[in-house]
Amino acid sequence: MAILSIRGDWYLYFWLIYCKVYSAIIWLVGNHCRGGDKGRSVISASVGGQSPGGLHRVRTRRRKPQNHRVKHIVALVRRPSLRKIVMAPGASTAHAMMEDKEKALHGALANVSLRTRRVSQFAPLLIALVGLPARGKSQLAHRLSRHLNWNGESTKVFDCSEYRRRHMALYGTHDIFRADNQQGSAIRRQSAREAVQDAVLWLKDGNSVAIFDGTNITREQRRELNEYCLTEMGFRILFIECVCEDQELLERNIIEILHYSADYKTMSEEEAVDDLRKKLEHYMRQYEPIDATVENISFVRVENMGETVTAHKVVGQKESGILGYLSGMRALPQTIFFTRHGESEYNVLGRIGGDANLSPRGQRYAHALAEYINAIAGHEPMAVWTSELRRTKQTAAEIMAPKRAVRALNELDAGICEGLTYEEMQERFPQEFAWRDQDKLRYRYPWGESYIDIMTRLRPVLSALEDEDNVVVVGHQAVLRCMLGYFLDAKLDELPYMNVPLHTIVKLSSYGYKYKVEMIKLPIECVDTHRKQPKNCSINRTSADALLTVPSHYDTLPSNLWQNPAEAQL
Repeated sequence: MAILSIRGDWYLYFWLIYCKVYSAIIWLVGNHCRGGDKGRSVISASVGGQSPGGLHRVRTRRRKPQNHRVKHIVALVRRPSLRKIVMAPGASTAHAMMEDKEKALHGALANVSLRTRRVSQFAPLLIALVGLPARGKSQLAHRLSRHLNWNGESTKVFDCSEYRRRHMALYGTHDIFRADNQQGSAIRRQSAREAVQDAVLWLKDGNSVAIFDGTNITREQRRELNEYCLTEMGFRILFIECVCEDQELLERNIIEILHYSADYKTMSEEEAVDDLRKKLEHYMRQYEPIDATVENISFVRVENMGETVTAHKVVGQKESGILGYLSGMRALPQTIFFTRHGESEYNVLGRIGGDANLSPRGQRYAHALAEYINAIAGHEPMAVWTSELRRTKQTAAEIMAPKRAVRALNELDAGICEGLTYEEMQERFPQEFAWRDQDKLRYRYPWGESYIDIMTRLRPVLSALEDEDNVVVVGHQAVLRCMLGYFLDAKLDELPYMNVPLHTIVKLSSYGYKYKVEMIKLPIECVDTHRKQPKNCSINRTSADALLTVPSHYDTLPSNLWQNPAEAQL
C-alpha cells in the first residue's frame, strides 16, 4: 500500500511539472506572436452605432496558439450584439486611421440626423410670407392671425416694415429698396433679423404661432430662415407665397397701400404712385419665386388671394388647418351690419334667455330697422341672417331681402337659469352667480353653455361671413359680442363685457386687413341690458355687492309700454 501511495504521488508530481512546462511554452509562443506590442487590444462597440467616446479597450489573453500565419491580419469577429476588432501586431497605425475615420463618420451622421430630424407636431410654428409688395401678404397675415387666435392658437404678426421704420425717422424714397444700395440693404436685413428674433422670443414664451410678414424674395433668405428654424430652434416652419395676376385685385391692393401705408402719408398722390411703381420694379429684379425642384422647404402658394392654392410638403395638424382656411379665403371689400333683436318682453323684465316676443318698442325698432336696410337694399343686393328664436325673426320680418335662420346664431343657453332675473339667480344660486362673475368667458351654466361654447359653434358662420358682403346679422347680445370680437380682433377676456346696446346698428366696413366701426343708434327708447363686471366676485359676498352692477328693469310690464304706438301717442 505504501508503494502504491508513493507511486501515485510521483504521477501527481510529473503531471504538475508537465503543466508548468506547457504553460511556459504557451507564454513564450504568445510573446513571440505579439512581437514589439506589449499587449493585444480589443475594441468593442455595440452594433447600434455607439459614439467614439463609448469605445473602450479590453486586455485579453490568447488561450490557444492556433494558426500563426494570420498574425499580421486584422480579424473581424461578429456576434449578434457585439462587434470585436482584433488588432494584430504592427496594426497600430491602421487602428489609428480607422479610429479617426470612425470619429468623422459619427460626426457626419450626427450632423445629418440633426438636419433631417423630424420636428414634433407640437412644436411652435413660424409662418414666413413670401412675395412682392401689393400681393396681399399683410391682409392674409392678419386674417390668418385672427382666425388662429379665435381657434385657441396664440398668434402674433411681426411686420418687417414696422421694424424698418424704427431705423428710419422718415421714409425717403424707393432708393432704399435698390439691390445696389448697401446702406438700404443693411437696414432691411437688420429689420428682418429683428423681426425674426422677436418672433422666436414669442414662440419661446409658450405661444403657438408667429407670422413673419416680410418679402423673403430670394432663395438664400428662405434657405437660411428654414435652416435656422429647423436646425437651431427646433421650430416648424411654413412658407406662404402670395402671387397676384388679377389686375383688378392688384390695383385695389395698390390703392389700399397708397391710402393706408405710413410710408406715403406725407407724399402727394402722384409722388406716392411713382414711388410705389419704382419700388415694385426694384423688388421684381431681385425676386426669385419658390421652386419646388430647387428648394427643400414646406410651402403653400396662394394665387389671387385664394383663387388657387397649391401645397408642397405640408405636414402637421396646424399646417393642415391653415391650408384649409387659405383654400376658402377670398379678399373682397365687404360691409356687414350687426344688430340685436328689438327690445323683448324679457328685456323689459330683466330676464335672461327664453324665447320671448318683442315689446311694443321692439316692434317699432323692427319697423325703423327695415326702413334703414330697405333703403340700402334698393341699390345693392342684401341678405339677412337671423337666429331660430322668435324675437330675431320678428325684428327682420319687414326687411325686403332673402332671410336665413341659422341655428348657430341662437342666444347663449343659460341652462337652469333660463328665464330668471339676476336677482333670482343670486337668491337661488349665489355660488354659481359668483363663479360666473369670476370668469365669465369660461363659465358654463349648469345644463347650459359658456362663451367658449358659442365661439366654437360660430366658427363655420364666421368663415362664411368673411366672404360675404352686405349681410345683416340679427342676433343676440352674447353671440354678437363674440362675432364683433372676432372681426375687431379683440382679446378673448374682453368679449363678455363688450357693450352691444339694443336698438343700435353696428356697421363694419373693411379697409385693408382692418375694419372701421360705425355705431348707428335709431331713435327708439329701450332698456339697458349691459352689466359691468363687479369688483367683488367672492362667493361670500353680500347680495348688495353681487347685484351692484345689475341694470335697472321693470318688475312687471307697464301698461303704457304695452300699448300700440298710435294709442301711446293719444
